[in-house]
Amino acid sequence: MLRTDTPVSVKLEEYTPYPFEIDQVSLDFSLEPSETRVKARMTVRRTQPGPLVLDGVKLKLNEIRLDGKTLGPDAYDLTDETLTIRAVPDAFVLETDVTINPSANTALSGLYISGGRFCSQCEATGFRHITYWPDRPDVMSRFHVRMDADKSKYPILLSNGTPGESGDHSDGRHYAEWDDPHPKPSYLFALCAGDYDVWRDTFTTMNGDHVDLGVYVDKGQAKSAEWAMESLKASMKWDEERFGRAYDLGVFNIVAVRDFNFGAMENKGLNIFNSAYVLASQESATDADFEAIESIVGHEYFHNWTGNRITCRDWFQLCLKEGLTVFRDQEFSSDLRSRPVQRIKDVMRLRARQFAEDAGPLAHPARPSKYGSIDNLYTGTVYEKGSELIRALTVFIGIDAFNKGMQIYFNEYDGTASTIEDFYSCFEKASGKDLSQFRLWYAQAGTPEVKVEESWDAASSTLTLTLSQKIPATPGQPTKQPVPIPLRTALLDGKGAHVGVEGWENGEGVIVLEDEKMTVDLKLTGTSDKPLLSINRQFSAPVRIDRELSNEALLELAAAETDPFNIWDNFQTLARTEIFRLLDNPQSPPDEALVGALGDAVRSNESDPAFAALLTALPDIGELFQHREPVDPAGLNDARKRLRKALGENLKADAERILAKPSPAPFKPNAEQAGIRALRSAMIGLTGALDTADASRKLKSLFDAASNMTESLACLRTLVPFETAERDEVIETFYETWKENPLVIDKWFAVQVGQGTADDARRLSQHPDFDLSNPNRVRSVAAAFSMTNLAAFHARDGEGHKVIGDIILEADKRNPALAARLLTSFEQWRKLEPVAKASAEKVLKDLQSQSLSKNASDILARALG
Repeated sequence: MLRTDTPVSVKLEEYTPYPFEIDQVSLDFSLEPSETRVKARMTVRRTQPGPLVLDGVKLKLNEIRLDGKTLGPDAYDLTDETLTIRAVPDAFVLETDVTINPSANTALSGLYISGGRFCSQCEATGFRHITYWPDRPDVMSRFHVRMDADKSKYPILLSNGTPGESGDHSDGRHYAEWDDPHPKPSYLFALCAGDYDVWRDTFTTMNGDHVDLGVYVDKGQAKSAEWAMESLKASMKWDEERFGRAYDLGVFNIVAVRDFNFGAMENKGLNIFNSAYVLASQESATDADFEAIESIVGHEYFHNWTGNRITCRDWFQLCLKEGLTVFRDQEFSSDLRSRPVQRIKDVMRLRARQFAEDAGPLAHPARPSKYGSIDNLYTGTVYEKGSELIRALTVFIGIDAFNKGMQIYFNEYDGTASTIEDFYSCFEKASGKDLSQFRLWYAQAGTPEVKVEESWDAASSTLTLTLSQKIPATPGQPTKQPVPIPLRTALLDGKGAHVGVEGWENGEGVIVLEDEKMTVDLKLTGTSDKPLLSINRQFSAPVRIDRELSNEALLELAAAETDPFNIWDNFQTLARTEIFRLLDNPQSPPDEALVGALGDAVRSNESDPAFAALLTALPDIGELFQHREPVDPAGLNDARKRLRKALGENLKADAERILAKPSPAPFKPNAEQAGIRALRSAMIGLTGALDTADASRKLKSLFDAASNMTESLACLRTLVPFETAERDEVIETFYETWKENPLVIDKWFAVQVGQGTADDARRLSQHPDFDLSNPNRVRSVAAAFSMTNLAAFHARDGEGHKVIGDIILEADKRNPALAARLLTSFEQWRKLEPVAKASAEKVLKDLQSQSLSKNASDILARALG
């Protein structure tokens, strides 16, 4: 449950249907940057008693007409946020005429100007900044849109659906009409107008329907949209093959926008993207960029069925459309790339983002019971945990029943605004199981902790497991009920094979822990020594596993594992334990056995370089935060560096051998080449970890020779902590080479603050290229510093907290959603050692004393509790 000291205006239990349906709406836009005229004509009919209340913010009302008659002020009530028409018949036509100022819209919600072009963003509540409307997801209408604009400035006019009539006016203006035949809520409305280059292609659906595809980008950048287009076509094909879902319009467009609060938006037929997730070239994009574009293009396309055709009844159901669609895009990436590597990356993201959220003052259930500001619910819990709950469901009921349930969902709820209960009813039909207890996952915050105890009976060849679960208290929820936890499990013989267990197929089974405690007897088929237990394989449930295993036992288990995820996870557990040991014993050398085993694991997995690269990645500081309190980030960082240096020494010869080979050429953004570059980049990082006298020169040489952005950036990132002439030269060279490419310069900012100090963050926030009005640039400094460089952000001198507090204060005046997102970097403040904790609290209380936005005030109230 969310807790806030500010008034909470929205509660799940208070949901009531809107008393009217608006079957059809026609919108007429006369586009001017500072005075856009918006005329709306709605066909309305009553469905139950209640007043006609429309949402509207910062609108200049010119006229209201009811069934053709102009209404005077005595016929309606107008506030800063609503328009209420006092008496309406049961069926009528309502027309409104308003004026808005897109140029003044720095919050980037509604209709605004970016790069001299019109752009919209309406999720969650942006449409009320465009015209008067019941701005809620359960009001679904068919939209007809007409736009007119200066043709020389805005030659391309785009909206949802299918293009209709268009033409020129005699005064230099032109018009275009668009029709969307599918009913949709207002948050899916989109409009873009400007001068673009476009990368075009076509797709033929499994039904034989022709679809025209277009990716609209800045002038001169069309070629950089090629990968986004390939990703779109791959997404369309995959959704047909995996879920049997074909696209349903003759046009699908993507528009890239530089000023955007999010990654992308799934508006029906017209996806609007942050340009960072569209534009990519061999020279300017990393493998991570190509992978992110592929994933996010897929995510937004998959929303066509899980979000658009079937939408949310209310915003409390946000985790349904987002969690389900994240699951779908993760499956898409797994099928196109390496499933084990993708699984590890997904869990790394979950632990870094969502586990931290679940353990702090901002913890909330995947479906909360109330919220203060809907913008603040676009969180790791809604997205990543929401996805993990869908994945756990596939294990709990089995993949066949899951696939059957998805088809029931698509068929029964198409064209509706649905709920979590609606969704799970489909899987109850498909599986025959009562899933009411499983839905407790959605009502309770916190990460379950599963304790595992083993007892071996050699006489009966039986391994007895005692499993117990505990869900920590979270704000507003001191006590929790047990949830069903499906744990993929296998018994290993220590020689690379599974041990047979009665009732299991292929040596693997699923144990479901439904109560607080349970005992399971695993009877081996045939004689055997005590087997090794592999549990929560593939991370089948989003939980923490607690096992009392010695380092020797964990090393033995890692060597015997057949599940790549658990191999990686066992080494993560060992490394985490070792980092804490080094923190507590600063004079003690790193454990040679662990370093040797980890080095051997990297070498033995070189045939899968992407996986080998992940094995070199030690737990980051944010993950370590979850395992000790109070925490000293600087001390953890020093201990981590010592272990990393030891690993670098172990792999020194391997690094030299790997880096002596040329990078793959010609460049291709495929999984095979990306894996090779990932391992090369890991070895570049370990070269810098040695901190030797010649490391800086080696890294400068590698930078000069790098033939791709992945390795160039790896060299820059590794060099930043070195106070050498080579470091300064590389920073300057990188900037001069890429200063005309804002997306690459975002990386230049982020790499420096990610490895630097608070002084670096403040200096770069005052750089001439820093732009407080551009979310990407703000995130490249403020978010990169506060969310990836915790040792510097939480330094005892308090300067890290101050610099981010100053940026948040200024950002909030322009873009409240961005400021609130930056505030979440303080979510771990209570875990800090006393000096840093006091510094963080002071900055938060200083911010609270300011007149901040509703978004920021909501986060502050919950953070301070």
